[in-house]
Amino acid sequence: MNERTLKILEFDRICRMLSEQAVSPMAKEMALALVPGKQMEEIQGLLSETSEAVSVIVRKGSLPLGGLNPVEAAVLLAKKGGTLSPGQLLEIKQNLYTARKVAEFLKNDPPRAEEAARTGRNAPEAETQGKRRPVREKSSLGDLAWSLTVLQREEREIDQCIISEDMLADDASAELRSIRRAIKKQEEALRSKMNSMIQSRDNQEMLQDSIITMRQGRFVIPVKQEHKAKFPGIIHDQSSTGATLFIEPQAIVNMNNELRELHLKEEAEIQRILALLSGMIALEAEGILANQKILVQIDFMFAKARLALQMKAIEPELNDEGWLRIRKGRHPLIDRKTVVPMDIQLGKDYDTLVITGPNTGGKTVTLKTAGLMVLMTQAGLHIPAEPGTRMPVFKEVFADIGDEQSIEQSLSTFSSHMKNIVEIVRCAGLDCLVLLDELGAGTDPTEGAALAMAVLDDLLGKGAKTIATTHYTELKQYALTTPHVENGCMEFNVQTLSPTYRLIIGMAGKSNAFEISRKLGLPEPIIKKASGLIEGGDIEFEDLIARIDEDKMKAREEREEADRLRQEAQRLREQLQRQKEKFEAQKEKLTEQAREEARDLVAQAKAYSDSVFKELREIERMQQDPRMRNKKIEEIRSSLREKGRQYAQKEEAAKENREPLSRKDLRLGMRVRIVSLDQEGSLLSLPDEKGELLVQAGLMKITVRLEDLQKAAEDESAKQAKTRYGALYREKASRVSPSCDVRGCNLEEAKALVDKYIDDAYIAGLKQVSIIHGKGEGILRDGLKPFFKRHKHVESFRPGMYNEGADGVTILTLKEK
Repeated sequence: MNERTLKILEFDRICRMLSEQAVSPMAKEMALALVPGKQMEEIQGLLSETSEAVSVIVRKGSLPLGGLNPVEAAVLLAKKGGTLSPGQLLEIKQNLYTARKVAEFLKNDPPRAEEAARTGRNAPEAETQGKRRPVREKSSLGDLAWSLTVLQREEREIDQCIISEDMLADDASAELRSIRRAIKKQEEALRSKMNSMIQSRDNQEMLQDSIITMRQGRFVIPVKQEHKAKFPGIIHDQSSTGATLFIEPQAIVNMNNELRELHLKEEAEIQRILALLSGMIALEAEGILANQKILVQIDFMFAKARLALQMKAIEPELNDEGWLRIRKGRHPLIDRKTVVPMDIQLGKDYDTLVITGPNTGGKTVTLKTAGLMVLMTQAGLHIPAEPGTRMPVFKEVFADIGDEQSIEQSLSTFSSHMKNIVEIVRCAGLDCLVLLDELGAGTDPTEGAALAMAVLDDLLGKGAKTIATTHYTELKQYALTTPHVENGCMEFNVQTLSPTYRLIIGMAGKSNAFEISRKLGLPEPIIKKASGLIEGGDIEFEDLIARIDEDKMKAREEREEADRLRQEAQRLREQLQRQKEKFEAQKEKLTEQAREEARDLVAQAKAYSDSVFKELREIERMQQDPRMRNKKIEEIRSSLREKGRQYAQKEEAAKENREPLSRKDLRLGMRVRIVSLDQEGSLLSLPDEKGELLVQAGLMKITVRLEDLQKAAEDESAKQAKTRYGALYREKASRVSPSCDVRGCNLEEAKALVDKYIDDAYIAGLKQVSIIHGKGEGILRDGLKPFFKRHKHVESFRPGMYNEGADGVTILTLKEK
């Protein structure tokens, strides 16, 4: 992609924003080196990767990519037989840990999970050591996760052996643990020996300080310079002033030698352990290096996703028709709080867009927005726009934007622009996007406008897609009369003298110079004189453009209103269709219910008729007793009349509501009866202006009218429950004694009897009762006290008074109901 274009459109700032979202230094470098692609399949894959990572973040949160180090050099050193330092091993361990956590986080592909279950490798820990699935050139997150080599044994070994960048753990090996114990024991012996020396009265006056210190890895004592002859030993160092000598006493030389030997053994053992760990890494070098590449790729994908979420960006739809349509696009480098979204179209009905408008009106921002969104899309980044945005894939993007005056090259603004345009015209062609700012400016207006039209014609003939900004009236005329060229303008509010930064396609912008000058206070005679100096044809053209723009604006408003009405009609149509389907379902259910009731009535009538025929046959057998026969016939007639009244009542109830509910009686949730359906339900809503409300009848929600509702009869089971409770209450109250005698029972039997008795007394409404447990050894009396404290119906209790049975009785006061 053209380097100059990337710089002009500030694509490097997007790369820096992307770099800030990456975790590892390698992914940051990838972000800074990012360039747009040119192949649609490749770009679509990159966009899909970003979308997949966005989906993972939204559903599962941030990727556990806490630490990722560049370990390639260390792994290659181990592979060549070198010994790695503890710091290098720790960095490799961190990468192994990150690979395992990322694999656990991303392994959620169901088909692969089933494969893992079949092979017994359904978790990262179960991965075969050193084996790795090949990575496709373009892989999804799931593929990448399953391509990671999980080396938990190696990770665990390094973690157990190495504490920090310069320290191995005692448990790294049994030999190291034994050596370090010996070192500690020898150091303690040395310190003990030397403490006795510095505390000796004979040595006190010779010592500079009563301390033990280290020099060159050996224990020494600070001795005054003048007493060195009296203090036998080896001098290892002296102070800067020379007043103090650090002497290793002769008596501990051998002990220091032994300690030194132990330290050498420790160092040798450490090197042996590091060599073993390095060899282990060398065996898995291929997998570790592949892991680093995969993790960097995943880090980069999630950096793109985090940038997309930060920008509130979307994945654009790609097309191979050269059609660019940006919906509510926002320049990504302008503050979201102040940026004005814009709609930009190109490549469908026209291939060249000529944008006019006042200075500082947003023309340049429009060019940069279109260009930068093309570059971001082709780099696999989401763009800050609304769904429905469609982007083509351009082979090249060319831009000539900004002040190009060059003092060093002695080039004027026009010359600098023209030099760039010459290069663009030479290189641009089919499937190229060209962005030209203030085309033809910086020279004579007539010649500049002619050159601008010629350049646009040449680019149009080569099949390039072009967006150009201008102030020239001639280019407005050119856009009106040339096929596949369209006018556009940046809206300007003359009343406030401020741009709105809104791009209006299909309209040519008016200069507004006279209106702005008038608003700013320029005298009217000057404005009139200036107006008179303009050629009549130009004035007529500007007026014609204004009228055309006004008509287009009205047509656009009418079209938008028609679209709004069409969408509203479509919404109402869908709503009515849903209501119709719901009504049909209710109708079918109610019809089926009516059929069931009719079948039940027919079955009842048939059963009753059968019984009547049976009784009539019995009457025929009663010929010998006319009086009994007449009595039986009268009973049958009476039964038939009763049945007739029952069916008449049902029919009347189905047609007429004798006890309708009024609005003031209604409350949400109350039980009601739908008279016409003979169904009961719960009230879900209050009546609307039509008197209709919603009732939940079983599993159905039914819309009914207020006059079709009655208050539901009280549930028969509730009545029975009330009746049973009342009878139980009266029965309990009539037969519960004011005292309970538990003498002769053991404690558990007494608790059971007293518990039932207290419940009965509470139901009967007794306020105070007596529990007779006798005196004896006090087992029942003392054992029941905790029981009384915990009982839910007992308010308080006390021992009986002298006239109530004294210690042989406990008086309980029961709670009120």
